[in-house]
Amino acid sequence: MNIQPSKKMSLFAPAIFGDLKKHAKIQQQNGVELIDLSLGSPDIPPAENLRQKMSELSALSSSYGYTLTGIQTFNEAVCNYYKRVNGVELNAETEVVQTIGSQEGLVHLPVAFCDPGDVVLTTNPAYVAYDAGIHLAGATPYYMPLTKENDYLPDLKAVPEEVLQKAKLLILNLPGNPVPAMPSLEYFKEVVEFAKQYNIIVLHDAAYSEFYFKGDAPISFLATPGAKEVGLEINSLSKSFSLAGTRVAYIVGNAQLVGIMKQLKSNLDFGIFEPIQQVAALALDNSEEITDKLRKTFSERHKTLMEGLTSIGWEVAPSNGGMFVWAKYPYDIKCIDFAFKAIEQTGVVMVPGTVFGSAGEGYMRLALVQPVELLEKAVKKLKTIRV
Repeated sequence: MNIQPSKKMSLFAPAIFGDLKKHAKIQQQNGVELIDLSLGSPDIPPAENLRQKMSELSALSSSYGYTLTGIQTFNEAVCNYYKRVNGVELNAETEVVQTIGSQEGLVHLPVAFCDPGDVVLTTNPAYVAYDAGIHLAGATPYYMPLTKENDYLPDLKAVPEEVLQKAKLLILNLPGNPVPAMPSLEYFKEVVEFAKQYNIIVLHDAAYSEFYFKGDAPISFLATPGAKEVGLEINSLSKSFSLAGTRVAYIVGNAQLVGIMKQLKSNLDFGIFEPIQQVAALALDNSEEITDKLRKTFSERHKTLMEGLTSIGWEVAPSNGGMFVWAKYPYDIKCIDFAFKAIEQTGVVMVPGTVFGSAGEGYMRLALVQPVELLEKAVKKLKTIRV
């Protein structure tokens, strides 16, 4: 039988993460001690009360039916969380839709709003799921560079007029992955004005909104005057509540846009396991206590890795949030080659910058997913690399 993938599959290249893991495993078998800073998977377990709740609810025979559009308890918890944390009023019936993790929501959202020929404004570098969703919809990406000169914020004024006339969707991620730039109210006001002028839907990926280490929390896009007229915000419980494996997230904002997403989702899935939704609601209801502890841990890790890499000559992008460090290494070598060489010589596993776009050449993304002692050891090891 001659099995051939669809032509569309050519747009979905295999991720390099598997190759990195395979190479790291080989080195480990050869006696190399690994320090894995590649995937942004939380190493801190969920709070004990969340684990206990999951155990209790999973034992109930009544927990195993379809949940379809999600349970009211979860939607109301999202609304209460947004009101407490962001000062944003949401309607639980019309302005919230649950997704099976933010990855699923991000990949499917362009399908709901974009046709072939439409342009989606995204960044370079950017989280890989954005491109996947754009390609799935048959739309065309336009990449806005994230530069040091512009504080790693996309320059909306630099987008050509002919591109703007075809643009349907703008995707932002602040603080971001891989570049953890922070938003400001002034910038979001500019985004709202821009979106209204060109009739562009805005999607703000706020997956790292609880990852801030000094001062006030990052501003929610929806807290910006006029934001709910033009856009949506997607958030996940994977990072902020260490619930990555449960795959639960949500999209909130403009009621008409949320309604369209609900229509799409009704054709894709029958909802998330009810105990997961109940645990997610409990997490949101206790967010202040849970995330305060998380920030203390990640703040120390962030400081250790930022200062450590700077001390050995790496150029680190300034940040006060996010789950990653974005850094330029001081060697004349392609980043993919450098990533494999680093594993061989030091056992430190990092993600090469070009995974996130061509502008990532010369950079590495390092996740804050190891204790301080191992981060200090990783820096010492990286100092010994010879290329």
